[in-house]
Amino acid sequence: MPSPTGRRLRIGIGGMAIESSQFCPHRSTYDDFRVTRGAELLARYTWTAPDSDLAGRVVWVPLVHAVSMPGGPVERAAYDRIKTELTARTAESGPLDGLVYDIHGAMSVIGLDDAEADLTDAVRKATGPGTLISAAMDLHGNVSRRFADRLDLLTAHRLAPHEDAWDTRERAARNLVERLASGKGRPHRAWVQVPVLLPGEKTSTRLEPAKSLYGRLASVEALDGVVDAAIWVGYAWADEERCRAAVVVTADDPELAVAQAGSLAQEYWDVRRDFAFVGPTGDADTCIARAVASSARPFLISDSGDNPTAGGAGDLAYMLGRLLAHEDLASGRVTALHPGITDPQAVAACFAAGTGAEVTLTVGGHVSEGTGPHAAPYTLTGIVTDLGGEETTGVTTGPVEQEGTPVPGNPAYDDGGGRTAAVTSGGVTVVLTERRKSFHTRADFGALDPLVHDLVVVKIGYLEPELYAMAADWLLALTPGGVDQDLLRLGHHKVRRPLYPFDNAGFEDPDLTPELL
Repeated sequence: MPSPTGRRLRIGIGGMAIESSQFCPHRSTYDDFRVTRGAELLARYTWTAPDSDLAGRVVWVPLVHAVSMPGGPVERAAYDRIKTELTARTAESGPLDGLVYDIHGAMSVIGLDDAEADLTDAVRKATGPGTLISAAMDLHGNVSRRFADRLDLLTAHRLAPHEDAWDTRERAARNLVERLASGKGRPHRAWVQVPVLLPGEKTSTRLEPAKSLYGRLASVEALDGVVDAAIWVGYAWADEERCRAAVVVTADDPELAVAQAGSLAQEYWDVRRDFAFVGPTGDADTCIARAVASSARPFLISDSGDNPTAGGAGDLAYMLGRLLAHEDLASGRVTALHPGITDPQAVAACFAAGTGAEVTLTVGGHVSEGTGPHAAPYTLTGIVTDLGGEETTGVTTGPVEQEGTPVPGNPAYDDGGGRTAAVTSGGVTVVLTERRKSFHTRADFGALDPLVHDLVVVKIGYLEPELYAMAADWLLALTPGGVDQDLLRLGHHKVRRPLYPFDNAGFEDPDLTPELL
């Protein structure tokens, strides 16, 4: 359908995306962001291509997009720099019919309580009231009323792990095009927050109740008059009033929007106690002992508390110490591969020594030191068994989407990690990285083959698809760190109470009546 005027629609694309743990000592700087503009920005998406079915209907206007690997809170100067460029380019782009707003929803900025609302206020001011803004978000984002009120359309991933991340962006874009082409204007949005805050590892759509809850969204969206339906679980590792689950149903029929949003919110509340970890859990020593004793190979263990793609620092050597404390691993009777601890000094020392050299290193804790006994550096003596990364091969690992979803040909951020060094002590090979890095795909391991090891111990939460397929069995280790799965020991004090699971006994049923925005 062409636009009501018969001309091609002018739609901008831009945004700023990061997931930021306020319990992580790391700070995200401007250099942590991959910033794209112009043709490079348009190349992120398949639906902006000249051969796309939207090409004859839309003139895409690239603004600026900045995306970073998850980490600690964003430094204010970095945020202000990106915000200033985004709003300036938006204002200078001329009248826009619409804006595809590609964000995450869990960005924390030093000095701000609701970073996405602050950014969206500025973007709305730059576009003016006549531009329809359609936001594509991660389901682990937060949706405050102030934030949602500035938007016209908003949608979120429906799968965790986020195998539909790029589908979400395309849905946001196509919803916007169809809305503009119809001439119907701004739809109604029924918004409600649910006083529940759970980590992603308890809300994976691989399992019930999230599987059925998120499975309802397509049927709600299919109702006549409904544009979109979305559920956010919130981001558990920030300590802000907005951090909680939320539901938004977008529709032309306001009564239908309210009814469906209320039904989804009520179901979320009703099943809150049914959410469970996506896999069997235990502390580090328990998981290691069970993995060593098992015949399943390779046996994967998630070092969940220091997961860099949820916002952890990625520099904790806690799990390395526990691995080498096990006699079978220390002796080499059982082998383990443990990527990747961020330690640029240790990597430099390995490169100076060379492959085959014995080194004694003080590993980890450079960012996290002082945050607790779990953050103490570990003294490692071993043999340098592999050197890799940018300066030795000229090749980095492939780009990954938030939380590690591979997107060949659609770069989001490049977490290549710089140079890497593998050091073997006993049966344990630890991979040290210059920069924070995810290990979610087979390619991420480079020349190292995880399949030849008995155990593979990765800094991750739930297993991303390639790791999940690789694992003969796996355990989720409830380790300490900036994204600790035990929310009650982290020390939240700014979240709005009552809030499950922080408040449980005597918690009265909340008013879940949606508001029309």
